[in-house]
Amino acid sequence: MPQGYVRALDLPQVIPVFPLGGTILLPRGQLPLNIFEPRYLNMVDDAMAGDRIIGLIQPRGGNPAQPGLSPVGCAGRITSFAETSDGRYLITLTGVSRFRIAAELPSKAPYRQVRAAFDAYEDDLAPPPEEPDFDRHAFLDALRAYMTHRLLDIDWDTAETAPMEALVNSLSMALPFEPAEKQALLEAMGLMPRAEALTALLRIDAADAGDDAAPSIQ
Repeated sequence: MPQGYVRALDLPQVIPVFPLGGTILLPRGQLPLNIFEPRYLNMVDDAMAGDRIIGLIQPRGGNPAQPGLSPVGCAGRITSFAETSDGRYLITLTGVSRFRIAAELPSKAPYRQVRAAFDAYEDDLAPPPEEPDFDRHAFLDALRAYMTHRLLDIDWDTAETAPMEALVNSLSMALPFEPAEKQALLEAMGLMPRAEALTALLRIDAADAGDDAAPSIQ
């Protein structure tokens, strides 16, 4: 993480945004992206020539060609860049800070730009918090039930030892929740509220699986 980002005012106030449904970025999380649309290739070119900041945000309703935008997204910095032989860009965005859209701005560029308000999320710029009173055993029980239902697997040794923030944020980003559920995880005001929301989603999914398997009573 660049050391210059200490306060909300250190971040650019106008940023390009990349609308991507079902995908969130969280502070210090890493998101690999395959960029191929011309307008977003242009966006990456401009970002690489400047501060390398792009806002990742979920679309919300409206015209598919120009959808509405969710009120909160996360700004990420391009920390890895490669160009393929067929002209695609393979980049990694590393989460810097969440933001609320203050306004969408008219732009001559082919991509969309917003005025980003970072103030409410200035704590995202602080170092990772000390691990709070996190019931990892209960969390992993909920995760195992979810993964069994979804026929998924992870590195359980890592899950048992990873720092809480890395574990909770990486799962919030990676697991296939609905867009509205992803947005709720993004907008959780702190790490513990996000961990609690994630645990609830894992348990609800596993409970639904149990209900589907239960025989009906006539």
